[in-house]
Amino acid sequence: MSTNANPRLLVVDDEPDLRTLYELTLVREGYDVECAGSVDEAWALLQDRAFNLVITDMRLPGATGLDLLQRLEAAGRPEKAIVITAYGSAENAVEALKAGAYDYLTKPVDLKQFRAVVASALGRASAHAGAARDLPVRRERPASLQQARAMDRLAGDSAAMRQVRTLIEKVARSMAPVLVRGESGTGKELVARAIHDASPRTAMPFVAVNCGAIPENLLEAEFFGYRKGAFTGAAEDREGFFQAAQGGTLFLDEIGDLPLSMQSKLLRSIQERAVRPVGAVAEVPANVRVLSATHKDLAEEVAAGRFRQDLYYRLNVIQIHVPPLRERIGDLAAICDAVLHRIARDAGVHPTPTMTRAALETLAQHSFPGNVRELENLLHRALALSGSERIDSADLDLAEPGSDETAAMPTTVPAPAAVASTATSVVRDMSPLPNDLVTYLDTVEREVLERALERHRYNRTAAGASLGLSLRQMRYRMARLGVLTGDSNDRGEPT
Repeated sequence: MSTNANPRLLVVDDEPDLRTLYELTLVREGYDVECAGSVDEAWALLQDRAFNLVITDMRLPGATGLDLLQRLEAAGRPEKAIVITAYGSAENAVEALKAGAYDYLTKPVDLKQFRAVVASALGRASAHAGAARDLPVRRERPASLQQARAMDRLAGDSAAMRQVRTLIEKVARSMAPVLVRGESGTGKELVARAIHDASPRTAMPFVAVNCGAIPENLLEAEFFGYRKGAFTGAAEDREGFFQAAQGGTLFLDEIGDLPLSMQSKLLRSIQERAVRPVGAVAEVPANVRVLSATHKDLAEEVAAGRFRQDLYYRLNVIQIHVPPLRERIGDLAAICDAVLHRIARDAGVHPTPTMTRAALETLAQHSFPGNVRELENLLHRALALSGSERIDSADLDLAEPGSDETAAMPTTVPAPAAVASTATSVVRDMSPLPNDLVTYLDTVEREVLERALERHRYNRTAAGASLGLSLRQMRYRMARLGVLTGDSNDRGEPT
């Protein structure tokens, strides 16, 4: 590396004017810059010394920028690389990212964006990030010292989970878009958070968005923000998800649920690295890494005309498959141990209960259609109902959907007054049974908590008291079910 404090950069381009432009721009930023006109010249310089960053054009005489990336990868070189491609050449950009490039730029290169991408690759803040520097950057609240990082929460040592962790560590180094695939409840958001944690963007915001939970008419305003007076009710400027994630990571969960009209707008924002707030005239830069997740087969959605093919290719540069719990039953003991430690810590229970061998054997016979989320809910109940430091099979409620035990459960959840008047009877009706009892009961509990909070003006103590819960119990249930009160404590991780 450079012997002084300035990062050393290598610029590779066969056009002298562009080389000079890039060099002058970077020297003004305080970098030491060397230039080459071909892959062979660049490789000769790389044999002589190490660089912090390589910036290469894709089209070069004799060999391409992609060839240079492959040489760097094969030689195990430490340099990050940024590739400059022709405008609209999405295929080249995708190939570059797959070959290990940190990021890419399209011609004609915008110098403000150029400086910002270089600074991002080097883990520095750009002093010339243009309009982006004027945007408020909201950082996540610092995690508790006791709170495990996302990677630590990916418990289990099965071959499938080792592969997931290996991929996370590899893709975290670049800006390559990642599509996380997996069934509901497998922990796709946890994988996205682990990528963010392991990336140079870890100190910046991680913004998670459930694309299927936002009304279609609000999507554009929620994603891109809006200006005061843009529509009725827009009383002030408001930033969107892209602006809130500035400098960090934007995680788009259930991306397959986005309507086609919004898909085209999202594609443009990703390609141009800029967003135009509703009611604004000019675009503002968006220095954001996009990660996405879905339980759907997006290739089938593309074939059916429900998902744009160009957006699919843009998002699906690297794919990480999160296996369902039934395919890694060998990880049960490790997952239970990790989940119980977290639940007990949040609930203030000491010491942390442990699972008996019989309980683990009972769990291993279950198919877990709700995956790890179902297991977490099951352990929440077991911990609440068990009076000992050991959770046994008798403490587990493992009725399969459709079984006789499930059929005997109430098919409707009565109001508290109704429960009091029918305490000795089982409520039955002819409506369909829920096909996921855990999710159904969680939904009912969430609705009850939200009604109580609304009735008591979001005073958690009063709302909890009305339900016979202490403040600690209320906060615990709100955190588990993701119930928000709208105050500052709802940002970031639950307190």
